[in-house]
Amino acid sequence: MPLSRLRKAIEESCPHLASSVHIRLKLMAEGELKDMEQFFDDLSDSFTGTEPEVHKTSVVGLFLRHMILAYNKLSFSQVYKLYTALQQYFQNDEKKNGIDETDMELTNTEELEGKMEKEELDVPLREEEISCSGPLSQKQAEYFLSQQASLLKNDETKALTPASLQKELNNLLKFNPDFAEAHYLSYLNSLRVQDVFSSTHSLLHYFDRLILTGAESKSNGDEGYGRSLRYAALNLAALHCRFGHYQQAELALQEAIRIAQESNDHVCLQHCLSWLYILEQKIFDSCVLLEHSVNKSLHFGLPYLASLGIQSLVQQRAFAGKAANKLMDALKDSDLLHWKHSLSELIDISIAQKTAIWRLYGRSTMALQQAQTLLSMNSLEAVNVGVQQNNTESFAVVLCHLAELHAEQGYFAAASEILKHLKERFPPNSQHAQLWMLFDQKIQFERAMNDGRYHIADSLVAGITALNSIEGVYRKAIVLKAQNQMSEAHKLLQKLLIHCQKIKNTEMVISVLLSIAELYWRSSCHTIALPVLLQALALSREYSLQYLASETVLNLAFSQLILGIPEQALSILHMAIEPVLAHGAVLDKGCAMFLVAKCQVASAASYTPQKKIEALESAILNLNEAKTYFAKVDCKEQLRDVLYFQARLFHTLGKTQERNKCAMLFRQLHQELPAHGVPLINAFK
Repeated sequence: MPLSRLRKAIEESCPHLASSVHIRLKLMAEGELKDMEQFFDDLSDSFTGTEPEVHKTSVVGLFLRHMILAYNKLSFSQVYKLYTALQQYFQNDEKKNGIDETDMELTNTEELEGKMEKEELDVPLREEEISCSGPLSQKQAEYFLSQQASLLKNDETKALTPASLQKELNNLLKFNPDFAEAHYLSYLNSLRVQDVFSSTHSLLHYFDRLILTGAESKSNGDEGYGRSLRYAALNLAALHCRFGHYQQAELALQEAIRIAQESNDHVCLQHCLSWLYILEQKIFDSCVLLEHSVNKSLHFGLPYLASLGIQSLVQQRAFAGKAANKLMDALKDSDLLHWKHSLSELIDISIAQKTAIWRLYGRSTMALQQAQTLLSMNSLEAVNVGVQQNNTESFAVVLCHLAELHAEQGYFAAASEILKHLKERFPPNSQHAQLWMLFDQKIQFERAMNDGRYHIADSLVAGITALNSIEGVYRKAIVLKAQNQMSEAHKLLQKLLIHCQKIKNTEMVISVLLSIAELYWRSSCHTIALPVLLQALALSREYSLQYLASETVLNLAFSQLILGIPEQALSILHMAIEPVLAHGAVLDKGCAMFLVAKCQVASAASYTPQKKIEALESAILNLNEAKTYFAKVDCKEQLRDVLYFQARLFHTLGKTQERNKCAMLFRQLHQELPAHGVPLINAFK
């Protein structure tokens, strides 16, 4: 803090003391070294006498005694350095005051003083003012490092920027190259910007300094050196795994396991086993390995590791299609561990996992409830530095799901607000920013497709592919299909299908199969589409993906309609439409109601005249509902088709005025979005 600001702060609380402070500082800075020594001697006298000026056990007394003790421990050279630093501190303030006085002669004195006071007392510190140009004490350095590390974990936006933090760390290491904790914070800072070279360099330096300074061996004897080595290998494996260098990660992990086995370190071995599972799952399903890890972690009293193992096991079981009730029971057991051991971070992870599982199973209402639960827990966990623990990956995941859920229901303004909040909370250079970037691109893509702006949707594919290659390829195929480039879309979908089957991405496999079936419809190969749809239905039911199963049944109903059996289509529609209306996106709801209306009209051909009129009127009501859904998401192509269908039905019923109104609206949309030559009946969505 500059001396001028210190004086202002003292004047605010104790005005008569400010001049005394300035006089004493001036006396020491412009005098000799003995004047500073006299100051500390005078401090010691404050505690003497029957009625001392300061009590030894008071807050001020403890502070003064601590300062006197620190001064007495200084060598002569250190005392001289302290004195020269004091002189420099005072002279810098004098120079600044001299410049200010010159400026004040040219301006209004009162206005300038008011402006200076406001700037100095009201404006928060800038990063360059926080930074230190000289060496910090051990306590100051430790506080700075712990504060920044806590902010990086809980609220990255409030931490220094990567460049500023690295500058501060380099400054610390310049004065103390063996400061191991500074190297570790440098490692964390490098991870923020995905700098693999700098992060590896800093991590290795951290463990080198830890061994050289003897920080481990002081508490653990000779064992401390081995402990540092095995945890260095383990952290290196984790680092390589994070950057996708699985071969190097496996080699480092083998080294960590070997050293841990030699030292009989069961805790380290359990961490190694957890990372081994992460590496092995890239190759094959390793449920047995994970179950063994959970059991051993509980045996050795490692609740955090055991809970993470349960979370991973639940995630794996979800992808394997296990029943939702069993997964929720497992998560309930892990929640008991969290509350028992106050593992607040894992409580957030558990709720975020539940949100994702309900989304996977197509229960958007339950997913929304879980998301709101986590967001309402925002204020329960305050961390030491005065920020809320709400900038973790769990909150990023939940907010992204929330944005997508709002967009699916047609609340695009609300989705934009959520994404705006995500951008503020997780800036583009933060480690979780890729989550909202992907969801933002996907929502924009869906809006462009709904609006029939395929050129805009095509331009968004590159951004989606950069963040998720599988999603990008799938959306490229959707654009090609919408542009009637059937052969190109089919080739792309076939390649994607083979790849997804290889990596066991069942959700995407089913989505690709549904798109392939739609290509067959548009090419008038209706019978070929049926086996594809049955394969998709079998997969969705095997893996308990209820919403995808309902969507597949809707596609099967559409196939039956095209093949001339609308009565059968209507009967299976009643089985599938309820989950779609309860948990589906607005667009899917509209398509489902449109399909019901088509089936009703087709079935009415064999009815008696009175019953036929009732069926057509019921179809019109369903079309009105479908029209409401399509209008909500601004899906103009589907609106055009509904209006055309309604106009035909009104014409059949002899309702000329309603027919003309629908025809006029259809003409307006048809001029805005000219048809691509695809027959109306051959398009389900």
